[in-house]
Amino acid sequence: MNWREKVLDFDNIGNRGDELTGLVFDVQKFATHDGGGIRTLVFFKGCPLHCLWCSNPESLAVKPDIIFVPNNCIGCGVCRDVCPKNCIRQTAVDGNGLDFDRKNCTLCGRCAKLCYAGAINIIGRYLTIGELVRIVERDRKFYEESKGGVTFSGGEPTAQPEFLTAALQELRQRGIHTAIETSSLLPWESFAPILQHVDLVLCDLKHMDETEHRRLTGVSNQLILDNLRRIAGLSIQLRIRMPLIPGVNDDQENLRRTADFVAGLAIVQNIDLLPYHRLGEGKWRQLGREYGLSGLPPQTEGEVQAVVQYFSERGIAARVGG
Repeated sequence: MNWREKVLDFDNIGNRGDELTGLVFDVQKFATHDGGGIRTLVFFKGCPLHCLWCSNPESLAVKPDIIFVPNNCIGCGVCRDVCPKNCIRQTAVDGNGLDFDRKNCTLCGRCAKLCYAGAINIIGRYLTIGELVRIVERDRKFYEESKGGVTFSGGEPTAQPEFLTAALQELRQRGIHTAIETSSLLPWESFAPILQHVDLVLCDLKHMDETEHRRLTGVSNQLILDNLRRIAGLSIQLRIRMPLIPGVNDDQENLRRTADFVAGLAIVQNIDLLPYHRLGEGKWRQLGREYGLSGLPPQTEGEVQAVVQYFSERGIAARVGG
C-alpha cells in the first residue's frame, strides 16, 4: 500500500490494539533539505507553538483535520449526502462552495473517501512503528549513496515523545541517519531520552525577546534557549535555523541578539536562514482559519543577502535554506 492509499484508508481512532501508534500528516520522499543527502521527511501532527507565519497549519492540531480545496470541487454533492452528522452544506450556486461544521464533525472520513475530485481530504493518519519503518526503509539505497537518512518534522515531533523515541531507536539500529526538526520546547527530562537516538538536531530561533516570542508563537522562549545550550554541550550535531520574517524578527536588534546567542554555543558557528514565503497562506483558508500575516510580502533577495552578510561579519557562517 503506497502513501496515497494509506491516506485514503484513513481511520479516525488509530486502533491497533496494544501497538504504539503516532499521528503523521505527511511523508515526503527524496527530499534534499532538512539534514543532508537524500532524505525521507516524516511530518508529525500537533505543535505547542502557534507561529503567526506557520506554513503548515494542518500540523497544529493534535488530532486529524478536514481540509477543503474549493478549486477542486465539482459540486456533485456526494459529500453532503453521505455525512452522517449533516456537517456539510453547499454555500455557492455554482457548486464549489461548501461550509463545514468542524465542531460536530467526527472525522469519519466518508466524505473524503468518496470525493474523487480531491476537494476534501483528511489530514493525519495513525501509523505503527512497523508501518513507519517500512515506509522509510524503502529508500535505504538512496540514503547510503547520498549520506542521507530520515528527518522527523512537524508540527512538533517531540510532542509525541514515546512514538518518536521508538521510531528513532528502531531506525538508528538499522543504520539509518536520524534527524529531528524541533522547537526544543519540552522539559529536559523528556528531551534527553529522545536525543540519545538522534544524529542531527535542527532547531529554529524565532525571536530572542521573550515578550515578542510569546506574542508571535504563544509561548515563552526560555525553555527553548536553555535546551539549546544543553544540546550544544552534547556530542550531537546541532544546526540553528532562523525563519526570517519581514518586519517581525529581521530588525537589527534581534539579529544582534541572535548572533550573540549563536556565538555563545560551543559547537555551533553557523546559521541557516529560512526566508519568509506565502506558500502556506492558502492552507489556512482550506482549514477554515484566518492567516495572521495575510498580504505580508517576502523580503527581496537584497534584504536577505544583507542578513547573510551581517552574520558573516559576526563570524557566523550563514546560508539561505537548510
